[in-house]
Amino acid sequence: MILMPLSSQDFDPTEAAIPARLLRQAGFQVCFATADGRPALPDSRMLDGKGLGIWKPVLVARKDAVLACKEMMELSEYRNPRLYSDLRADDFDGLILHGGHAPGMRPYLESAVLQRLVVDFMKQNKPVGAICHGVLLLARSRDESGISVVRHRRLTCLLRKQEMAAYYMTGLWLGNYYRTYPKTTTQDEVMSFLASPDQFEEGPTALARDSESHRNRGFCVRDGNLITARWPGDVYSFTHAFLDLLRR
Repeated sequence: MILMPLSSQDFDPTEAAIPARLLRQAGFQVCFATADGRPALPDSRMLDGKGLGIWKPVLVARKDAVLACKEMMELSEYRNPRLYSDLRADDFDGLILHGGHAPGMRPYLESAVLQRLVVDFMKQNKPVGAICHGVLLLARSRDESGISVVRHRRLTCLLRKQEMAAYYMTGLWLGNYYRTYPKTTTQDEVMSFLASPDQFEEGPTALARDSESHRNRGFCVRDGNLITARWPGDVYSFTHAFLDLLRR
């Protein structure tokens, strides 16, 4: 069984629903969890594109992700999530940390309960996948000595140039919608936890999103039991790399 804790609000539909769909198609059960035990709410703007203006075709979730999210939200496991506080790494085969950029993501990214859980998964060397802002939750997870679990790992996450591009494209009318933490960027904070900046991999320029038939367009980094990726456009490559870890 694979654990996917969800942000109670504003999770990215692509980064949660596509992995959930592919994992279930591969025969794995997916367990969802939220902070309060209530069903999570995706970032609606990513589903309908409202407010994205002329940039809607570029920024909104693709049709496959919208459909996958609708399917996911109808699952009994999704509609009856477990509590973060009831979770134990021992009960699961792997962990997926989705991303999302809207303000409602902050409690998820700052959850001490989830950070302790991440530490346990990493200690047990179980497969862990984190994409986009999910890598920030991963990096904030520190062991008992206060050291981040990614201190000596190679990884990637939402790139500074990707985050700032989306902000500059929409900031005039959406303000800091794309700046989860306006005083820094996801990449800058994640890199602050690394022993060396050389551990961070930007990957090739992201010109198009990947898909089941074009997984080569995506990019992810594997380091031992850890898979990380940058944005929704890497989600198929990311999930299949995670599946490969599960099957090893």
